[in-house]
Amino acid sequence: MNTIQNYSPNFEIKKRKLNQIKFIIFHYTGMKKESEAIERLTNIKSKVSTHYLIKNNGEIVIMVPDLYEAWHAGASSWKNFKSLNKNSIGIEISNPGHNSSYKKFYKKQIQSIKKLSKFLIKKYKINPKNILGHSDIAPIRKKDPGEKFPWKYFAEFGIGKWHSLSQKILIKSFRWY
Repeated sequence: MNTIQNYSPNFEIKKRKLNQIKFIIFHYTGMKKESEAIERLTNIKSKVSTHYLIKNNGEIVIMVPDLYEAWHAGASSWKNFKSLNKNSIGIEISNPGHNSSYKKFYKKQIQSIKKLSKFLIKKYKINPKNILGHSDIAPIRKKDPGEKFPWKYFAEFGIGKWHSLSQKILIKSFRWY
């Protein structure tokens, strides 16, 4: 897997143990330009970071080594876990997001996400049920990675889970009265 490094100064200095890593959290950058997203993720004043950034061309950028806690999840929870930064790997995907012409993810990004995720799942023994979006762990604050993220496709490769509800049941369940 080809990667480049562009380290962020924004992370917890204390190393984590391998068995603390239980989740992968997908995000989109939510910025119009990829270069602006990289600037923000590496700016000490922003106080945000991620472990990996998937660029538009599919290039994987390592920003915080896995055994350090990156600042990507913010106020978050999932089941009995709070503040998911402690137990997760954050993957930012370059995409302008809902506030700036949200678009489909590029094929090269999808292939890189697949490779990286399979590697991380194997390395840290991550349960597919623990592969989540930012919107799952902070639903009031976040929408990413959004409805254009190919969850169903990834679930076919053990990257996350996909529901088994029929389209008819889904529509009926979410009908507004």
